[in-house]
Amino acid sequence: MAFSSYFLFVALLVLASWQATASDPSPLQDFCVADNNSHVLVNGFVCKDSKDVKAEDFFLAAKLDMPRDTKTNKVGSNVTLINVMRIPGLNTLGISLARIDYAPLGENPPHTHPRATEILTVLEGTLYVGFVTSNPNNTLLSKVLNKGDVFVFPEGLIHFQFNPNPYKPAVAIAALSSQNPGAITIANAVFGSKPMISDDVLAKAFQVEKKTVDWLQAQFWTDNHN
Repeated sequence: MAFSSYFLFVALLVLASWQATASDPSPLQDFCVADNNSHVLVNGFVCKDSKDVKAEDFFLAAKLDMPRDTKTNKVGSNVTLINVMRIPGLNTLGISLARIDYAPLGENPPHTHPRATEILTVLEGTLYVGFVTSNPNNTLLSKVLNKGDVFVFPEGLIHFQFNPNPYKPAVAIAALSSQNPGAITIANAVFGSKPMISDDVLAKAFQVEKKTVDWLQAQFWTDNHN
């Protein structure tokens, strides 16, 4: 009986340790270029045969030097994400990149990256940025950034960026610690889910009348990612 209890304890300890360190799969070879033609389902992507790997697997003519259109959505921003779906060579390397364009008074609204920490650098303009810590404190840590400034958003925490200048746009570059960081925009997820979350649930959660929830759910929740 004692041996069984000890074995169970060790097994749980190993499982807890694995969960604590689990992230993007670490490379066990020079590279593991994603094979987008494979029908095998794995956590990530199956490796292409190394004999078939070419320089183009690590390259994308992304034109990140070119301004993006920030008028296609109501929030006034445009996120151009470069991840493993666009560069197969990023598979297992645990990194991706994004250019973010902000219209005057535009924002990248509160959102989370469930699989990545983000480090953001302002290339042009000024940004008011911040993130909120987890329950129970929900502390807002925020800062006004200028050209050349850098700010970090820890993995999984709700964060945002806002261009406070009513006349000039802003541009930032973000690096993220996952080949596929994911993004959950809070307003879109809560009020724009398909099917919709019950207005009884949301009215109680936000302590507002159901007609307010119904009005919010009736809005057109656009995605600023492309």
